[in-house]
Parts: sequence; C-alpha cells; structure tokens
Amino acid sequence: MQVFCVGGAVRDELLGLRVQDRDWVVVGATPEDMLARGFVPVGKDFPVFLHPRTHEEYALARTERKTAPGYKGFVFHADAGVTLEEDLARRDLTINAIAKSEDGALIDPYGGQRDLQARVLRHVSPAFAEDPVRILRVARFVARFADFTVAPETLDLMRLMVNNGEVDALVPERVWQELARGLMEAAPSRMFGTLRACGAASRILPELDALWGVPQRADYHPEIDTGVHVMMVIDMAARLNLPLPARFAALTHDLGKGGTPAFVLPRHGGHEARGVELLGPLCERLRVPVECRDVALLTARFHGDIHKPEQLRPATMVKLLERCDVLRRPERFELVLGACEADFRGRLGFAERDYPQAALWRQALAAVRGVDAGAIARSCTDPALIPQRIFDARVAAVKSLGLQKTHQD
Repeated sequence: MQVFCVGGAVRDELLGLRVQDRDWVVVGATPEDMLARGFVPVGKDFPVFLHPRTHEEYALARTERKTAPGYKGFVFHADAGVTLEEDLARRDLTINAIAKSEDGALIDPYGGQRDLQARVLRHVSPAFAEDPVRILRVARFVARFADFTVAPETLDLMRLMVNNGEVDALVPERVWQELARGLMEAAPSRMFGTLRACGAASRILPELDALWGVPQRADYHPEIDTGVHVMMVIDMAARLNLPLPARFAALTHDLGKGGTPAFVLPRHGGHEARGVELLGPLCERLRVPVECRDVALLTARFHGDIHKPEQLRPATMVKLLERCDVLRRPERFELVLGACEADFRGRLGFAERDYPQAALWRQALAAVRGVDAGAIARSCTDPALIPQRIFDARVAAVKSLGLQKTHQD
C-alpha cells in the first residue's frame, strides 16, 4: 500500500501558492484494507475514504470508462492492481496529474512540471473529451491563473466537444457551480473569454454571448462594445472584492442590450426591463441560488437610476428604495450598490473614478430609516391613510438632504 498526494495541492505547492486542501491516492489497497485502518467510506460511485484524524480524502487508484453522454456517464474501476500512472492518466490537465510520494519525490508521467513552467493548460489524454465539465474547469483555471494560456490542441478539443453536443448534457447545478467559482477568481473575464473561444458560451449562456458586437454610446461607454464592457465590469467587481451575488449581478446587469432593436442603436432605452425578462428564465435554467438571483434582478432593473440619484425626484428615490425592500434587507441593497459601482467603473478610462452615487443612496436610506412609521400610524385617525402618510414623510426626509440639483418634487 502506497499513498501519494495528488492534484491541486501538488500543483499549487510547485507554483508557490498556499495549499488549502490535500487529496490523496492510495495504490495497492482494497476497501477492506482502508476500513481496517479506520478510514471512513464516503464515496458513492467509487471508493473514497476520510482519514480518521485529518478527515482528508483518500481515494483508491482507479480507472474510468465512458458509457453515456454528460459528466455522470462513467463506470469506474478500482482495485489493488490499478497503478498510479493509470490513475493520473484519467485526470484533466497535465498540471493536475502530478503526484508526490510520502518521501517527497514527484511522479510526473505526463509533463505537468514542464507545462507549469511554460504556463500552459494542456489535457492529459484524448479521454479529456469524455467529460464536458472539463471545459468549465479549464475556463475557470484560466481565470485563476492569469498568466496561463490554453494549449492550442486542448482548445481544439474543447471546440470539438461543443460541436459534438457534450456541453448540452451538462446538468444546471454543475454549470452554476463552476461559473460561480470562476466569478470569484481574480480575472473572471478570462473564464468567459475561454468559453467564447471554444463556443461553449453560446450554449451555456446565450443571453450573455449575444452582447458582443452590440454597440453603446461612446460618450457613456468609450469601450463601445457591450460584451467588452460586461467583462470589464466583472473584473472590476473582482477588484472591489465583491461577494458572489454582486459579481453575478455585475455579469448579468446589461443582458437587455442584446435585444435592443438595431434601428435605435447605439441607444438602449428600456434595456433594464428587457434584461429582467431574460434574467428570470436564465436563473431558473441554471438553478441560480435565490440571493444571487434577487440581487441580479434588482441590479438589472434599477442600475440606470442608481447611477443618477441627483437627477431623481425624492419620491422616485423613495419608491426605488421601497421596491428594493431596503428596510428589511439593507445588506442586499449594499450588494446592489457594489454591482452598480462595478458597472460604472468597468468602462474604458473610468476604473479610477470615484462613485459618490453609493454614498448618496446610503444617505437617502438612512433618512428613510429615520422616519418613525409606528408613530405616524398611531397618530393617523384613518387607517387607510397610513401608507401614504408614511411615504410622504419618507419623501420629505429625503428631500431635506438636498441631494437633488435639477428637480423639484
């Protein structure tokens, strides 16, 4: 029985990065051997065990065979006769197919160290094409490792997988999992650039893929192309260290521009409402978590107004805040403001600009929260008038801030 550290832990150690989790492969053992040593079985499809003390995962060396479309269509074979090289051969990329023995020796049968030095993401074998999740993983690695590129032959193989319909067999939960992880990387735009390069973006996120080539007004968007703008926005969201819900909102805030009639371009009147119409079905299709969905919908609907609080009437500001349910969910509104800041600064030449609009909305929110709705309700003799009296008091509180420069309520 031999034990090897494998995968991302070895890769990150060689790159000088902090290792968070370690995975282990056990060669020359049976499930009975593992149980006898106190390991706890957790694998459903193949033998995986948790170490009795460290709780790290130990998997028996295994091979796999494709039996059906999608990423679940595999039959696994694990026994004491499977070699380490056979186990490593089933992995996706050469940089993830390096093992380290207990004495520190590296086992690298597929040139992973060479590709680490060359900063190349290269598939281990043609078996890469059997698992469509690997397309998403490669795209995510491109976002994580900003100085790595995809080997041309690997990108060609990814295109072939898309053309063969493998991507269409992906389950929504797995697509969302990989997209969410990629959005949280330092350069998320590189993930979507890779997905577009191999054709997967048009299958997974056609609403997003439709934005490239759609022009915007140069006075508002010097970068002009809507797809380019959205990529700048998600990279700005990463730079601002925004949480996932705000990053997803940044990604999807301008979907409606893909449906703007050609004869009105480069203007995009009404794109917010069109974006909301697209975003709901997209979130349902990918099983997007509720918090991410809600922040994205609010951002898509209101980002245009949030960019210009000084131009809005106090009553309009209060209505927007109420529709965002800010009194019960102020933390969600903060996520919306973060996405809007990323939208504003994710433009050519705007990256270093301030975004005072967020501070103005926070002032308005504080003013609205300062209104004692209970006292107003108690003093009102006609219950039917209570909602309007509370609204009027909130408008007066916002108006007293003097935020509006061009409108009188």
